[in-house]
Amino acid sequence: MSADPRLVAFYSQGEHERRRLQTGRGRLELVRTQELLRRALPPPPATVADVGGGPGTYAAWLAAAGYDVRLLDVVPGLVEQARALAAAQPDRPFTAEVGDARALPWPDASVDAVLFLGPLYHLPDPDDRERALAEARRVLRPGGVLAAAAIGRFAALLDAVRARRLDDDLLAYLEETVLRDGRLEPRDAGFTSAYCHTPEDLHAEVAGAGFADTTIFAVEGPGWLLFEREAGVPEGAGAAPDDDRLLASALRAVRATETEPALLAVSSHLLAVARAGDPS
Repeated sequence: MSADPRLVAFYSQGEHERRRLQTGRGRLELVRTQELLRRALPPPPATVADVGGGPGTYAAWLAAAGYDVRLLDVVPGLVEQARALAAAQPDRPFTAEVGDARALPWPDASVDAVLFLGPLYHLPDPDDRERALAEARRVLRPGGVLAAAAIGRFAALLDAVRARRLDDDLLAYLEETVLRDGRLEPRDAGFTSAYCHTPEDLHAEVAGAGFADTTIFAVEGPGWLLFEREAGVPEGAGAAPDDDRLLASALRAVRATETEPALLAVSSHLLAVARAGDPS
């Protein structure tokens, strides 16, 4: 079983994946994901499998809070970045290894929570997503928590409207790809291939994999449209002068509407939170 070479190439480009969560809409995504995880996860020292954990941003945060964190990612360069973060906090380290969400290296019923903060949208084939979710359920203890992120089906369209660049060519491209069947094939090096869920799709996939009590949350809500697209973030960049003001406004909006069905599809990212039942 091998990873998509385009995905590996994209995420092997420097430290963009780590830096993008420091400013603008990426910072909104980080703050909201952290607050949703605080609510969903069992208390430390629970064991958390951070599958697709990339450069270790969430793993380092959770380990610092006292969790036993095991990071897994298909991109060797991101795993190296994660290991560097773990080494930088020797009193609260975590493990990081190369691996695939479709074949998790851990025994049955051995972890308390599984984070899928990337795998579902980087597995365009529904059979692969089904296999990954089955693996998450296998390694979770009964009652364990799954937190699975998805890119919203309409995020690319809304971003183009926000940026006032929705010309005929771009609209035709979106209609032929993500708006038709959820599969996004990039036209340039700005991203890699992905699957973009509707809230209903995400709920159906997670519940269909045997998880219970599935709830879909908006991660950013409508407020992500306040921010410019995070591209070319320079090394060590800090927040823009108005980031704090925009962030506060965006957080108020999403906290007031985070499970409102009529607004879920406006969010750039969704988070499914569910529990594993007894496999018997």
